[in-house]
Amino acid sequence: MAANGASLEKTQKRTGVKDKQNGTSQDASVRERREKDKEERLSLVLWRRPITTLQYFLLETLIKLKELAMKLWHRRGLVSFFLVLCLFFYLAYSTEGTHQNYVKYLEGKCLWCAYWVGLGILSSVGLGTGLHTFLLYLGPHIASVTLAAYECGSTDFPEPPYPDQILCPTDGGLEGSVSLWTIMSKVRLEACMWGAGTAIGELPPYFMARAARQSGADPDDEDYEEFEEMLEQAQTAQDFITRAKMGVQNMVQRVGFFGILACASIPNPLFDLAGITCGHFLVPFWTFFGATLIGKAIVKMHIQKLFVIITFSRHIVEQMVSLIGRGHLYQEVNLRNK
Repeated sequence: MAANGASLEKTQKRTGVKDKQNGTSQDASVRERREKDKEERLSLVLWRRPITTLQYFLLETLIKLKELAMKLWHRRGLVSFFLVLCLFFYLAYSTEGTHQNYVKYLEGKCLWCAYWVGLGILSSVGLGTGLHTFLLYLGPHIASVTLAAYECGSTDFPEPPYPDQILCPTDGGLEGSVSLWTIMSKVRLEACMWGAGTAIGELPPYFMARAARQSGADPDDEDYEEFEEMLEQAQTAQDFITRAKMGVQNMVQRVGFFGILACASIPNPLFDLAGITCGHFLVPFWTFFGATLIGKAIVKMHIQKLFVIITFSRHIVEQMVSLIGRGHLYQEVNLRNK
């Protein structure tokens, strides 16, 4: 019996060793296959293999069009309602009548909103340029409205030419009628649309990581590769930047909606990592986008807008000038005493 037990244990050990070896060899083969697939994808560029690249592009386009057609067919009621609505707007736009004043007003507002949404998307996506449209467009616009409001004594600028050109109203304004809240209300639409654009611009990292997790393939993206390396080195990370990234990842993963909202509500250069984290851990779309939209278009934009308005407010500027003047007088008195 003892001999049989010993032989059974030896057999089990040999089987376990073989299973480990088989598992290691399988993992190595999977890694090799993934590396080959990645090299194959990297070689599929238009200037190296134009015919194959165009072939795959056309096949993928046909597949996506077929999927889109099936989705539209399943939602044909909603599609029919949308087509009827578009027909109604077309008839209203092309038919002459007294309603054309309202149509033109609505058209101007829609184009104005689309302009700021596009600038927000450019600021968030960047397209490789690092373009920050808040500093280049929205910030100067808020500053010019603030200065003009204090100069005119009112925010009721004539439209047109506002917003292309800011002119004071002909009847003037009441003294003290301009406040911080009236200026915030004047630029609220532009600021919220810009913030909504930045929220839309955060969707590509989310969709990329989500598709990679669901398909099991490694995407050819530097941010996602950095995220994978960070997860592997989470226990041994010591530098501040890696720990900050891990803090963002842990907050989003554990707290969920409110964690995403907290990360989106403050100027956060690491928010791309939050999008990748949400996609990797398959956070529902509306949980991610809803929290991002509220944080960026409402909370964060009011903070940035308030900062710019306070900076360019008349009484704040006067106080800064008086403080600078007092500093110069204090230095002159000290020089004379010496």
